Amino acid sequence: MAGFWGKRKREQEELDAQDADLARRAQKALVSADERIRLTTDELAFAEAELGPGSTKDLREALDAVRTHLQEAFHLHQLNHDEIPDTPEELRTRNARIAQLCEWAEELLDDRTTALAVPIERARRAPEIIAKVRADAARLRLRIPDARSTVQRLAARYSAHALAQVEANPAEAEQLLGFAEHSAAVAERRREAGQREQANMALEASTESVRRAETLIDAVETFEVEALRAESTLAAIIEDSRDDLTVALREPHSPGVSDAIVGLQSALAALPAAGVNTDPFEQLSRLREANAGLDAAIAAARERAARVIPPLEHVRHSIDDADRQLAVARDVIAGHRGWIGADARTRLAEAERVRADLDRYLGTSASAATTIDEDHREQAMAMARRAAFLASEALQLAQRDIDAARPQPDQWGGPGYGQQQGWGGGRRGGGSDLMGGILGGLVIGSLLDGFLD
Repeated sequence: MAGFWGKRKREQEELDAQDADLARRAQKALVSADERIRLTTDELAFAEAELGPGSTKDLREALDAVRTHLQEAFHLHQLNHDEIPDTPEELRTRNARIAQLCEWAEELLDDRTTALAVPIERARRAPEIIAKVRADAARLRLRIPDARSTVQRLAARYSAHALAQVEANPAEAEQLLGFAEHSAAVAERRREAGQREQANMALEASTESVRRAETLIDAVETFEVEALRAESTLAAIIEDSRDDLTVALREPHSPGVSDAIVGLQSALAALPAAGVNTDPFEQLSRLREANAGLDAAIAAARERAARVIPPLEHVRHSIDDADRQLAVARDVIAGHRGWIGADARTRLAEAERVRADLDRYLGTSASAATTIDEDHREQAMAMARRAAFLASEALQLAQRDIDAARPQPDQWGGPGYGQQQGWGGGRRGGGSDLMGGILGGLVIGSLLDGFLD
């Protein structure tokens, strides 16, 4: 007994220590959150001066929400120290809620102030950024004549379709640079007028315009390099494609391989003659697609040749066997519905589902199909055998349920229900003989199918 009370005392001491620690953490969190509100209020005033009220809306709303919820935390702390006695459970619940509210408040304010850090830094560096925008615009303007010359040089070699992606780039870049310089001037004037929000929007537009203009000019130079690389790759692909055609013509000509050969031959024939402006990217894409199609067709043909394809007769025997076993299982379960449990019914339902999937897989009734494509025979046979196996299991489980439900001879003092005295003192059960005959017929059917296989 002394050991029991000693254990209870230690547990209570541990719980009291945990409650005291929770109370200290709640008080510390409350002080920290309150100080964070005061600090963030000052940060909000500074951010509004730099960015304007529109950009600081999220932080202002977060502060309002935190103040509201922190009032709840202060109220809970007051209840912990009023004249009304509290139970340990009440104190524990309030302190946990105070800690939760304070943690949420600090996380929310952290998230909102972090989101404003980059815009505030950009606003502080506005004069420096404006100067950089103007310098970058002047530097990029010097590259526009070279970009125009490059486009003219490319037009003599490549088709208009190929050049469509870069032909207008120099003109568009020049317009963007003009817009960037105008936006920088607007940002400067709005900043001097104290309209910080509008100034920041114009500053962001100017920096983005310079970035886009540089991307367009770079794209012209990149196009020339990539076009030369595409032409070099195209020559290698043409040579590989001709070699692949030579190999493919020696392969067994299944319909898939024949179609792929025609596709690759057409892609090669569509290549323009020397001296004609071309689109190397489009030609390379078309030739790669045709080449990959031929590779896939040959691989499929080789796989099919290496795989033993079941004869159509064997597949049909498997389907017939599945249908026969399903029919018998349905009849037995339907004829003894009150005796059949969930296991047999589940196996039958699964067998019927697999059999229905087989019809959907073949796109027609499997039992009525006059032919089955070679690519589908292996899967069709596997599905049919699965359905037959499940139907056989359903029949065996149904027999188990019927045997378990039928009254035994010692229950009634005579022959079992549904049984009669046989010749020579033997017993013959009508139900058992029926099931035995069914099962025997299925076994014989399966053996015959085995011989046919």
